[in-house]
Amino acid sequence: MRSNTVQRLIAFAVSIAMLTGLAACGNNAAVDDGTIAAPAVADLSGSFAGAGASSQQAAVEAWISGFQRNNGDTTISYNPSGSGAGVITFLTGATAWAGSDKPLSDSEVQESKSVCADGTTAFDVPVYIAPIAIAYRLDGFEDQHINMSPQTIAKVFDGKITQWNDAEIAAENPNLQLPDTPITVVHRSDKSGTTLNFVKYLYAAANDAWPYDPSENWPNDVGQGAKGTSGVVSTIDQANGTIGYADYSQAASMGTIAVKVGDTYTQISAEAGSKAIADSSVEKTSGDNRVVVDVNYTTQSEGAYPIVLLSYNIVCPVYKNAMTSKFAKAWMSYVTSEDGQETAQQATGSSPLPTELSTRIKQSVDAMSDGQ
Repeated sequence: MRSNTVQRLIAFAVSIAMLTGLAACGNNAAVDDGTIAAPAVADLSGSFAGAGASSQQAAVEAWISGFQRNNGDTTISYNPSGSGAGVITFLTGATAWAGSDKPLSDSEVQESKSVCADGTTAFDVPVYIAPIAIAYRLDGFEDQHINMSPQTIAKVFDGKITQWNDAEIAAENPNLQLPDTPITVVHRSDKSGTTLNFVKYLYAAANDAWPYDPSENWPNDVGQGAKGTSGVVSTIDQANGTIGYADYSQAASMGTIAVKVGDTYTQISAEAGSKAIADSSVEKTSGDNRVVVDVNYTTQSEGAYPIVLLSYNIVCPVYKNAMTSKFAKAWMSYVTSEDGQETAQQATGSSPLPTELSTRIKQSVDAMSDGQ
């Protein structure tokens, strides 16, 4: 208990520093940069901060620009401190929202009663879908989409397949004359939601070919580690024969693996990522208004690309401060709207929220207090 309290106090101190000192995202004047503007909200003013998942950072920066265009009396900032740190900061009451690549735990839902008003608890809804590319550098094949089944992908990343012309890869690519170049796996060296979702896919879809439980930490010693998405992409690009996984927004210019879904191979795209989420189900959870998705990594839906990261925003249905309530509802209404999703897609290549899921999310956002 004492350790927990100390952790919260530290997070609170860090958050206050962030609120007063962070200017990179929120303190610049809004400019017409191609983002779709949010509607104006009457009498909305003040400074509002979020913190959490770095996966959302580029999308949040675009949303901030779009939101502030018609709401010039607001100053909005976002600290990409990581999902866990963002939730801790939110639960101190120091931020208006948290971004997280993981939904809230039952204990975190209960803990949020101290932050939210009127005896309510925080809720989480998806706001950002990021397809995860399996990217490679193989000289002479940069413009190809090499086919791989989940089992083949698992064997590559577990060091069981070590050459690009291995018989299993060749069998899935009969029209390609792949070279006998050694495969070098590149993975994240840091704790990562991207790793968690990639490993979840392998665990669900590759069956016995992937023996490791899902984790935010890379589970074996195969290949070499690199910090952050940019580090993975840079390392892949430095040598012939490399392969790794990264957010599609940063790996779109590289060669990418087409993943076997059913009897066909699906190339990565924003639309294909959205189809995989559309074929997923919403979990039953504790707490009101929550929309937590059980991603269907084994989808057989035609045209679906199942290796995706789903990231959430965490907010209160009503805040102790009326202006924060007004901001939070307006912010969530914008980022989950068609305009907000299109703004994120233009900025990052993210997948739009599927229609049925978007309808569920709108019901939760509409239930929020507008501060009146």
